[in-house]
Amino acid sequence: MHPIGPSRPAVVLAVAALSLAACGTGAGGDTVQGVRLVARGVLTTCTHLPYAPFQFERRGRVVGFDVDLMDLVARRLHLRQKVVDTDFTAITSGKVFAGGECDVAAAGMTINSHRAAAIDFSRPYFNSGLVLMARRQPRLKADDIAADGLRVGVVVGTTAQEYARTRGWTLKAYENSVTELGALRTGQVDVLVQDDPVVRYWLTDQDNADFTIVAGLRTRERYGFAVRKTRNPGLLRLIDQVIAGSRGDGAYQRIYEKWMGPMPPDAG
Repeated sequence: MHPIGPSRPAVVLAVAALSLAACGTGAGGDTVQGVRLVARGVLTTCTHLPYAPFQFERRGRVVGFDVDLMDLVARRLHLRQKVVDTDFTAITSGKVFAGGECDVAAAGMTINSHRAAAIDFSRPYFNSGLVLMARRQPRLKADDIAADGLRVGVVVGTTAQEYARTRGWTLKAYENSVTELGALRTGQVDVLVQDDPVVRYWLTDQDNADFTIVAGLRTRERYGFAVRKTRNPGLLRLIDQVIAGSRGDGAYQRIYEKWMGPMPPDAG
């Protein structure tokens, strides 16, 4: 999933990571263990905040599932990770890479052919899909939305917006997931379309106890990390190795259960 909104200045936020010296040349723009970097001594990650539980701010730090996985990549390079909050369209278009803003993008981002024309995706690291969230009410189903003229909240530029358009629903688009959820809570929309793990994370909050997942919709999507198109094969290989290795050594399961609870057999 995830957004197209108007561009805005990137905001750099601190992330928990190792404070280790870079290997190799260590110079910004040069290579470290065959990986090209835009800044000296750090692996710079672009994202679009907030998107809990994948990336969001907590007590002044950016944390989350994607952040922890990318920390594993940074450790392999003996670097610390720095996260840059930027516009989602700038990520999916490859603009952040062409402009030298970051080395990798980690943004709960669905792999699809349109995006893959502009950026190189890693192997899939998370299985997801779209669901509907609404206030609890009897017998509401996805097929009722158009017939009842319900207002549907989406985040701009996401696969949720694309899907909702194909259904002919009446849409209201928001810049990020937090404003989308706020619109549902305050009655500006009747239902929202969002990624399943995000909705399930929201439903663990007692403030959302009056809401539920609506029957009748569950698509299949897979998330990938992204790097500059054709320009950083060394980093792409390393990310793929880390994803595979984390599944084998138990790190993936530990990170999954830290942010999402017990890991099902088909996760990842």
